[in-house]
Order: sequence, then C-alpha cells, then structure tokens
Amino acid sequence: MTWQDHIARIAAFDGLDFDAGLLADMARAFAPHPLAGAAPSFLSYDSDEFPGCGRAAFPTFSITGPACALNCGHCRAEVLRPMIPATSPAVLEREVRRIAETRHLRGFLLSGGSNRRNEIPYARYWPTIARLKRDLPGIEVAVHTGLIDAPRARAMAGAGVDLAMIDIIGAQDTVREVYHLDRPVADFQASLAALCEAGLRVAPHIVIGLHFGEIRGERRALEICLRHPISALVLVVVMPQPGQDRRFVPPDTDAVGRFLLDARHAAPGLPVTLGCARPHGTARRKLDAYAVMAGLDAIAFPADGAIPLARALGRPITADPTCCALGALRARAA
Repeated sequence: MTWQDHIARIAAFDGLDFDAGLLADMARAFAPHPLAGAAPSFLSYDSDEFPGCGRAAFPTFSITGPACALNCGHCRAEVLRPMIPATSPAVLEREVRRIAETRHLRGFLLSGGSNRRNEIPYARYWPTIARLKRDLPGIEVAVHTGLIDAPRARAMAGAGVDLAMIDIIGAQDTVREVYHLDRPVADFQASLAALCEAGLRVAPHIVIGLHFGEIRGERRALEICLRHPISALVLVVVMPQPGQDRRFVPPDTDAVGRFLLDARHAAPGLPVTLGCARPHGTARRKLDAYAVMAGLDAIAFPADGAIPLARALGRPITADPTCCALGALRARAA
C-alpha cells in the first residue's frame, strides 16, 4: 500500500491535496520509530484518537501576566493570555503547591512578556524554582528564556531548570519588522551559546513563516541551532492571532512540510518536534501528517488523522503530559 493509499483511508484527510514529490522524498528517507504525542494541560485539547493528559499536569505561568512590552507583530501578547498569572515569586509558589496538592503535577512551563530588548526578568524567581524542585521531587520545569547573557543563563541552570527554550531568528529584517527589536541576529546566537555553555538542556524554537508568512530566515536559524550542543529542536508555524499585523498570511503548508523534512535530515540524531503553535483547521491536519511522514519525534496536540497515519506507517505512539521537547527526549531515551 502506498502512502497516498494510507492517506486516502483516513477521513480527516478528505479533500486535502498533498505534494506528491514531497511524499516521495519522505517515503525514501522514512524509518519507523516511536512518536510522542504531547498534550500538556496549558491548552484545552480533545481528540477521539488520542487522550488528553491530566488536567493541570503541566500548567504554564506568566510572570508578567498578559503584558509584553515588545508586542511582536505575529503574537501581540495573545500567547500570554491563557497562562496563569504569577506576577511575584510568592504567587508562583502558592499556585504550584496548590496544584501539586490536588493534581498529579508533572511540572510546569515558566514564561512571560519581554521588555523592549526581548529579555524576561526572571532573576527573583530562581530561589523559588530551586525550592519547588527540592520540595516536589520529579517535577520538570521548562522556561521560555528570551534573549539572555552568560551570568543569567548560569543562574537559571543553578535553579535547576530542566529545559530552556528560546526562539532563534535567522533574518535581520524579521527581527526588526516582526519583533520590533533593535538587536542583531548575532544576539540570538550568543544567547543560545550562553544557555548551552551553562549546562542547560536547550530546545531552540524556529517559527516557520515568521516574516509575515514568508519562509525567509528559517534555514539560517536552523544552521545557527545546529552549531551548538542543543538537546532538541522545536519547529512551530506562525498562526493567526487576534489583532495580528494584517500583513501576515498563512505560510504555504507544502513549503512548511519541506522544511520539516529538511530539518529532520539536517539533524538525524536529534529529537525534532512540531510544537504547540501552528494554524488550526485543514492546515493543521496537513502539517501534522507531514510531521508524521517526515519522521519528527513528537507532535504537540496532534490533529485528527495524525495518530492513525502514524500507526499505519508502523510508528508506535506514546502519550506525554508535558511539552513536546521533554516528551521527545524521554521517547529517545526509552
């Protein structure tokens, strides 16, 4: 049975047009291996094909609430709105302990809005993180870092953070026009280097289509990521947001699928995942199918059709209640 035959048998893909040349390239390089389906509890998720993982098992906190001074064109701080506000270390500690007392807490993601230099003021939170890690054995803490220097990266590592996540941008005009930021691409590379040199596990993110839906600096961003001893690579796709800059258009799904495959080829020994942020609807179903066929290690909140396709191609599925990078790292270690 061809891959087109497998796709045709899955109702979720009815009416979707897949690139035949891309499918052929994916089939030639394909080697079945486990797929982690991540469903952390910071977003609502429901699928008949895949279980949602426990409510509040992996929540997300924003240390700035819904506020972000940078106000990037692709996000406009909307990504912060569903997060639990933790605008002081005391609030964070109280909320984490409350959840741990009533739920099976696996860990949490710490995030927040940036200042105008794309920095997030975490310093006063590190004693709290260290205390929570000590008192709640086994929890995993992931952090969206923003741009960072070596001393702050070492402080983050000293607090016991399990995974550092940072967006890497490869085009200077994207930094300026989308992020509204007056800093060079070199600062993103330097931040990635600082995190790795601090001994942290690092999962850089590449936002595909970040330049108003155009794929522009992503390949340079991939090259930057692979120069460093990162632990995993997370690929996300720019998605519609309320109030988003009107210049944004959805990126071409076939072009995104090609980038997924190219990233997989460029990093054969590295966990590569498809992260939370990506368009919904038919585009999401098609992107997730490409992720399965490209051989990515994990998908966050897999869309309808992805799980039966993975099973049809001989890929065992594991459910994970944490972020996709942590799930992929566990799957690789198993």
